[in-house]
Amino acid sequence: MKLNSVGLLEVSSIAAGMHASDIMLKTSDVELLLSRTICSGKYMSLIAGDVAAVRSAIETAAETIGFGVIDQFVIPNVHRSLIPAISGHHQVEELAALGIVETFSVASAIEAADASAKAARVELIELRLAMALGGKAFYTLTGEVAAVKAAVDAGVALVQERGLLVNHVVIPRPRKELLSEKV
Repeated sequence: MKLNSVGLLEVSSIAAGMHASDIMLKTSDVELLLSRTICSGKYMSLIAGDVAAVRSAIETAAETIGFGVIDQFVIPNVHRSLIPAISGHHQVEELAALGIVETFSVASAIEAADASAKAARVELIELRLAMALGGKAFYTLTGEVAAVKAAVDAGVALVQERGLLVNHVVIPRPRKELLSEKV
């Protein structure tokens, strides 16, 4: 299966969210990346596949459940480091400058992370999505200082348009302990 697109469906009901995940898997050739509760009693389903399958799955599930859809998106041609960053901690060879973008929603963080990764020569490190964050999300990325600044600016611009930016920072020479498992 070609995983070049991701789609997200965020709903206000756990039952509707689980139902939506099942619908997406049964109606389209997609892979379920995440399907879980998120802070403040919501549910998110994140899928990957080719663009047409992801779009079809998201649209079908949203129309079928009809109840509680908060947000949804499809991102075609995602940056190659987005899915590993969502899946956990993407290993980077060297921690150069560190960029951090914090948002009020899962959807805005994922969309901004993809925009950041496409805007400059950077590597996404991690996306943390709403777990133990009060429904917020953030992502980290690394690269040369100028590239990280450009990437963060691109992500911030997208999130600011929607009024969902919490904060952002670029750290030129971070200590490697910032990303250790101790944090």
